[in-house]
Amino acid sequence: MSTYKNVRRVTTKVLQAMKENNEKIVMLTAYDYSMARLIDAANMDVVLVGDSASNVMAGYESTLPITLDHMIYHASSVVRAVNRALVVVDLPFGTYQGNSRLALESAIRIMKETGAAAIKLEGGAEVEESIRRILSAGIPIMGHLGLTPQSIHKFGTYVVRATEEEEAEKLIEDAHLLEELGCFAIVLEKIPAKLAAQLAKEIKIPIIGIGAGAEVDGQVLVLHDMLGITQEFSPRFLRRYHDLSTEIKKAVSEYINDVKRLDFPNENEQY
Repeated sequence: MSTYKNVRRVTTKVLQAMKENNEKIVMLTAYDYSMARLIDAANMDVVLVGDSASNVMAGYESTLPITLDHMIYHASSVVRAVNRALVVVDLPFGTYQGNSRLALESAIRIMKETGAAAIKLEGGAEVEESIRRILSAGIPIMGHLGLTPQSIHKFGTYVVRATEEEEAEKLIEDAHLLEELGCFAIVLEKIPAKLAAQLAKEIKIPIIGIGAGAEVDGQVLVLHDMLGITQEFSPRFLRRYHDLSTEIKKAVSEYINDVKRLDFPNENEQY
């Protein structure tokens, strides 16, 4: 039984208390009002307006093309739907790397124009200045380490990260740095489960995994992946809870057939 099921509004403090009380945190992505409303009504803890909207909503091959204006549009739609969950918004590629002033301006725009509760960004020591500047404005930050999709052209592949000692040590250092700087949580993506478990014990703030094993403080998945709306993406860590792709195509086919054979609308479906 969840101790925090009846919390009226999830905050960063609630997430910290959940970690301290060994209650798992659940996070899903959302990009529009209708889906976000359904997710929130199911008692989701965190709704992430992810830059994965670039893939699942806009059809791009990576997260790089999506803009700040696009993210604000999606986030605004989600915030209007959510009453309970903590809404976190990704800072898109090019809005914070290497320019801390731009990073602050980007984060402020998201907070002011969407009403979201926090932002998320990728990286460790290389974006330290941007993190410091955003936090100095009182904007909560969720970090993101391991496989960082905005750096896909640097990695050249979506394989598991931090399997080698040097990269694992860098990830551990970055995680501790993010905690010391004041981030309220960290997403670890596609890293060895043993390493993720170690960090969840060492780091006092919540560690949320995606492809990082079960011994972290919470889990996140992309909504369209776990519902089976998208079928092209099938990593080991993804569990599909439904096959909406098939269900939707079946429903649309039935609608087409009913119209073609003059079965829709019938007498009870017209005025």
